[in-house]
Amino acid sequence: MDKKIGIIMAAGIGSRMRPITERIPKPMVKVFGKPLIETVIDGLLAAGVEDIYVVAGYLKESFFPLREKYPQIKLIVNNDYLEKNNISSVYAAKDVLGTADCFICEADLLISDSAIFKKKLEESCYFGKMVAGSSDDWVFELEDGYISRVKKGGRDTYNMVGISYFTKPDGLILRDKIVEAYGQEENSDLFWDEVVDANLQELKLRVEPVDEGQIVEIDTVEELLAIDARAVCQE
Repeated sequence: MDKKIGIIMAAGIGSRMRPITERIPKPMVKVFGKPLIETVIDGLLAAGVEDIYVVAGYLKESFFPLREKYPQIKLIVNNDYLEKNNISSVYAAKDVLGTADCFICEADLLISDSAIFKKKLEESCYFGKMVAGSSDDWVFELEDGYISRVKKGGRDTYNMVGISYFTKPDGLILRDKIVEAYGQEENSDLFWDEVVDANLQELKLRVEPVDEGQIVEIDTVEELLAIDARAVCQE
């Protein structure tokens, strides 16, 4: 089996989940007694991922204990997380991106079904959830089975759920495109997915469907408490 690595983007400040995130980074917020990021880590490990790179920024010291619990984890510090968008986290991981087949994951996801990571993935892809009707979230347009556009807002299409997978060759292309874009100051506000969108002629990406509830994105305190009423009591 080819080696797989994981990159988990955990540098953001989680402003929509204040006041909880004033003292703890959002990925370390516990749901049902377990930090969100650990549900992602456990999913990656279940898929046989050998090395997991956690890109930290805001309250980065909070992630240090993860290295004791999970020897597969290595921390990468994103020093630009306040000045630049999440392109800075993928850029921070440029030295490992393209070294193996790679999952790129957001850190603030509740993974309720780790089986999503065990799928046999032969091509690069974004995981997506089909949403009927209008959506203001990040969505994918498809053409001949491949993603033809990554954008905000759409209707009756797959929505982004915070996990993607790049084969080693596509990871190398993505790395070079991220580095190229990051070197231009006007791109400091880019989401890394916009770099993908701009290079879909070279990156052949499919959508890997996930079912409702397999991945839960929690953005606000209200959404958190709706899932776990005890979660307001964070250490």
